[in-house]
Amino acid sequence: MNASKRVESDSMGTIEVPADRYWGAQTQRSLIHFDIGEDTMPPELIRAFGVLKKASALVNRDLGKLDEDKTRLIAQAA
Repeated sequence: MNASKRVESDSMGTIEVPADRYWGAQTQRSLIHFDIGEDTMPPELIRAFGVLKKASALVNRDLGKLDEDKTRLIAQAA
């Protein structure tokens, strides 16, 4: 393995994933074994997921289920 890859693992074992990708082992296996199209999600849908993720983090913080540091990091990433 080199710096351009990282090792991810799941119930099927370990697999190398490109370091610049955000997906994990299952998605990497799917890319290898299935003819996946080149369609991408609309940017509006990706943004909507971010809005939901941030809102969920804030609510979970307010309910005492998520600490302030994690809430801040999730909100920043979303």
